[in-house]
Amino acid sequence: MVKAHESINMQLIKFLAKQYPTTDAAITEIINLQAILNLPKATEHFVSDIHGEYEAFSHVLRNASGVLKPKIDTLFMSELSERDRRSLAMLIYYPEKKLEQVSKKEEDMNDWYRINLYRIIKLCKAISSKYTRSKVRKALPKEFAYVMEELLSEQIDAHNKEQYYNEIIERIVSLNKANEFMCAFCYLIQRLAVDRLHVIGDIFDRGARADIVMDIIENYHSIDIQWGNHDILWMGAAAGSGACIANVIRIACSYSSLQTLEDGYGINLLPLATFAMHYYKNTNCSLFMPKAEGEIDIKKDDTELIALMHKAITIIQFKLEHELIMRSFDPVMQGRDLLHQINFKEKTVTLEGKTYLLKDTDFVTIDEEDPYRLTKEEEQVVERLVHSFIHSSKLQEHIRFMFSKGSMYKVYNNNLLYHGCILMNEDGTFQTVNLDGRLYSGKGYLDKLEEIVRDGYFNREDLVVRQKGQDMMWYLWCGRCSPLFGKDKMATFEKYFIEDKSCSIERRNPYYDQLENVELARKILKEFNIYEEQSHIINGHVPVQVKSGETPIKANGKIIVIDGGFTKAYQKVTGIAGYTLIYNSYGLQLASHQPFEGVQNAIASEKDIVTTMNIIEVVYQRKRVKDTDVGKDIISQIQALLTLVEYYRLGLLKEKEFK
Repeated sequence: MVKAHESINMQLIKFLAKQYPTTDAAITEIINLQAILNLPKATEHFVSDIHGEYEAFSHVLRNASGVLKPKIDTLFMSELSERDRRSLAMLIYYPEKKLEQVSKKEEDMNDWYRINLYRIIKLCKAISSKYTRSKVRKALPKEFAYVMEELLSEQIDAHNKEQYYNEIIERIVSLNKANEFMCAFCYLIQRLAVDRLHVIGDIFDRGARADIVMDIIENYHSIDIQWGNHDILWMGAAAGSGACIANVIRIACSYSSLQTLEDGYGINLLPLATFAMHYYKNTNCSLFMPKAEGEIDIKKDDTELIALMHKAITIIQFKLEHELIMRSFDPVMQGRDLLHQINFKEKTVTLEGKTYLLKDTDFVTIDEEDPYRLTKEEEQVVERLVHSFIHSSKLQEHIRFMFSKGSMYKVYNNNLLYHGCILMNEDGTFQTVNLDGRLYSGKGYLDKLEEIVRDGYFNREDLVVRQKGQDMMWYLWCGRCSPLFGKDKMATFEKYFIEDKSCSIERRNPYYDQLENVELARKILKEFNIYEEQSHIINGHVPVQVKSGETPIKANGKIIVIDGGFTKAYQKVTGIAGYTLIYNSYGLQLASHQPFEGVQNAIASEKDIVTTMNIIEVVYQRKRVKDTDVGKDIISQIQALLTLVEYYRLGLLKEKEFK
């Protein structure tokens, strides 16, 4: 008798009947799904704190965090030298550029094509072996799908098909299609090497081109994003928050990364530049000279202009934040209102009852009697900047993608992913926060914050709710109760203007002092309904200072912090150029990367990023699809199809009735 029909929605059964109108069709799909459950678990890839470093990020995706090269070594150890294996790897990472290089020095390109097509197809077969033909087929480019599928499915050494196989290769070469097929197979290998990408926050700021990072992410085949505090700041800016916009531009000026704004998103900075040159050209801007990291090369005149803009937007930021501080749910934020604490005559500021000498008080647009009032010219600059941000189609496209694929946290395959922290008290209990008269903590607090943030961007009907959401995006950037920020204050003013560094210390939430506490890790996982022994918290945000002996593996492996310094600004502190985490059917591996020296250098020297693998956890029984979240969904589909089969057999539904 039917056992499940009362618990399964009849509408679902009828929907399935349209897809599988006969018993045989349903049973065939059950067999297919059951087989998929026993395939090896697909590879997941975790990255964090990219901060606009698009070249290094792109390379790490292309080489699958260093996973592809060992596969090449294993497959071709006996037939290729180390140099040839490096060359093959670089061909797979950058097929167009490598082919261009080879064509300039190779005498017989057709022969080279034949040899290397066989090698690439052999590697592609090995990479695709853990997937169904259907999944591989969906990943194939339409124009070459049939031929590529034939080459991947046939055995080269099969006597009956050997000539057929060789003839396909020969026709590809003779018809001058080898370049296209070579590139298609290389990109297929890259795609199949990693099934799912998790970005644990902070895509934006500091690095040269966050917009290019977003382009890469937007076109990735399977992805989720956990918002970082830098991301939420850009989300607020795109929503039209003046305070968020001012912060975004200030950081861009500080790190000489205006290309993202101007070239990437078409933001018109001319009104700000004109204003800054008019009002600040005779002021001391030495504290606002931009940092120049790595390959960023700026002329002296540009540097001076950026410094003027930097100072102008910083003052505008402090003024704009005043209104948000006054509206904030967190009364402690009022301590961050500092302009009215300045004694311009004495050139001092009073913070928490202590007076400090200021390095600069040449603030020509600040009215001592009303320091938070924007001048008419500042108001016009802000209005134009807000208009430019909300009307940037590229920026809005990227931010909508951040909302569609992003969230405050993610639970995936029994791992908990978030950027910053879970707010904790000193005693290890969850910190509670009062929002509109209701107390929130732990998971509930993150859920509520996400609801408010989404209203700040999408709610067009209730302007009060929308404003509250935009204010929250700014607060999540810098507020003491922000799980994305995780510090008691953002000491922007102090870092710019006060020599005494003791007042600019940003104390981290107690969460960070308890990262080695295994029981705390279990408590957090339990809060998010994760009870499996082989579960982890995967965390970004705070760079791991490897140079000082710090390890990214915390709490006996229950917590893994994967911010190792992707951005060049942090590499002097961390000593490396980022961590990535790989989770495949055999367990967890942490990859630490040395700095990337650029695409052209990598291709010319065939020198990959130096990557060190650290095995964190090995499973005794290889994980299968049935052990994953995808597997749970498939099991549910199988149960529903079994019910459909019972309905057919018992005559509760007629076969082909809903065809």
